[in-house]
Amino acid sequence: MSLSAFSDYLLLEKKYSKHTVVAYTRDIESFQLFLNQNHDTQILTEIGYSEIRQWIVELVDKDISTRTINRKVSSLNTYYNFLLKTNELDVNPLKKHKALKVGKKVQLPFSPNELKTVLDNSIEVVDFETARNQFIIELFYATGIRRIELVNLKLEDINRSNRQIKVLGKRNKERYIPLIEGVLKSLNKYLEYRDSLPIIEDKDLLFLTKKGLKIYEKLVYRIINKYFSEASTKAKCSPHVLRHSFATHLLNQGADLNTVKELLGHTSLAATQVYTHNSINELKKVHAKAHPRNRR
Repeated sequence: MSLSAFSDYLLLEKKYSKHTVVAYTRDIESFQLFLNQNHDTQILTEIGYSEIRQWIVELVDKDISTRTINRKVSSLNTYYNFLLKTNELDVNPLKKHKALKVGKKVQLPFSPNELKTVLDNSIEVVDFETARNQFIIELFYATGIRRIELVNLKLEDINRSNRQIKVLGKRNKERYIPLIEGVLKSLNKYLEYRDSLPIIEDKDLLFLTKKGLKIYEKLVYRIINKYFSEASTKAKCSPHVLRHSFATHLLNQGADLNTVKELLGHTSLAATQVYTHNSINELKKVHAKAHPRNRR
C-alpha cells in the first residue's frame, strides 16, 4: 500500500491538515530509511516490533527528544492501523507498544509587562511591514490563534461590523473569536498599507509579504522572536508562547476554562488544562494574601 493512499485517507477521511499529513509521511519515511540502512527486510508490512524497537533506540541515541520520538512512533502506528483497515495487514506490530514517558514541562507565558513593552513601545508603525507586524502580535495575543491559522486567514474572515474573526482550525473546524478595539485599530492601519502595495498576488489572503505574496510560517516565527527577544529574557519567544500567554492571562482574570477551550479551538478540556498551571500559582498567591487565617 503506497503512502499516497494513506495521505489521501488522512486528508479526505480524517480531515487532517496538509501540514499534519506531511509530518506523518515524513515520520514513516524516516522509519523506511532506517530499515533500508539496517535490515534485509525492508517492507513495512513484513517487520515486527523488534525492528521498531531498534529504531526507537537509535532515535534515543541521537538525542532526539522523547516527545518527537513518541510522535514518530504514533505516526507509524496510525499507518499500521490504516493497513489493518484496508486488509493489508493482519496484526499491528505496535499493538502492545507503550509510549516513552515524557516529563512535564511547564511553558512560561510572557508577562503582562513584557507584552506591554512590545505592543506599546517596541513597534513604530511607519510602513507596511511594521503595520503588519504590530497587527500580527496584537491578533495573536487577543485571540490565541495558532500560527498556521493566522497564515491562512482570509480578508473575508474578518467581520469588522460584528467585531469578530472566523478561524479555520484543526480538522477544518470553524470557530468565531471576538475582536477587541485595539486589534481593530491595528487592522485598519494594516489594511491601509496593504491596499497601497504595488502588486498583490494573493488578493483574498489577509496577511502578505511586502511582495504581495502569502505570508509563511517561518516569517511569522521570526517576527515574534525578533520583538520579544528584545523585551523578554525567556529562552523561547514564539507564536505558541503568545497563544499560551493569551490562555493563561484569561484564566488569571477569572475566565471559565470551557470558554478558553472554545476560544483556543481545543476538542477536549484536557488539552486546555495544561494552561492552568500558572493560573493555579496565581490563585495560591491570592488565597495566601486574602485568607483571614493567613493574616499574621
